[in-house]
Amino acid sequence: MERARPLLGRRRLLKGAVLAAAPYALLPEAQAGAAPQPVDHPLAEWQPATPSNFTAAERPWSHRVDRVIIHVTQTTYTGTLAIFQNPAKKVSAHYVVRSADGHIAQCVREADIAWHAGNWDYNTSSIGIEHEGWVDKPAYFTEALYQESAKLTAGICGRYGIPRDRAHIIGHYEVPGTDHSDPGVYWDWQRYLRMVEAV
Repeated sequence: MERARPLLGRRRLLKGAVLAAAPYALLPEAQAGAAPQPVDHPLAEWQPATPSNFTAAERPWSHRVDRVIIHVTQTTYTGTLAIFQNPAKKVSAHYVVRSADGHIAQCVREADIAWHAGNWDYNTSSIGIEHEGWVDKPAYFTEALYQESAKLTAGICGRYGIPRDRAHIIGHYEVPGTDHSDPGVYWDWQRYLRMVEAV
């Protein structure tokens, strides 16, 4: 413990020196006019998963991001957030979209690896989006949920140069080795992709 303090002090000193050398206009606070937000999607609310449920990384430098995986929670929005915040669960996704109004929570930074696909290679190369609802209850797939999720997916595709097609925007059931069926037969892929393409 005593050795860690000098290292931390040196890191802070070096970081301070780098920031002092940077032109003021290039600092995030100067550009945004306020402290930077921790979210990658501007309309998301930060609801962090416990660090026990994801892998810290430096994507896209450490791992290429080349797909978006669509999930359905099989529980409520608040229940999903509680699961991601429970260290015993060993699961997370980058985002959760609420059914009633399309509100989005970000739970894992896009640079980090969420544990959502059940396949390590797919986890490392994808962004996972959970949608509140149940695969056998289409009423949860509201217009607001589709609209806000489509904006989110379009933004992710833009950030990483991911094509906006079914080869790169996939369902959890399409992940090799999975035993999941989400988003299920009631998820309207044609409608969703049209909305993603229109953003």
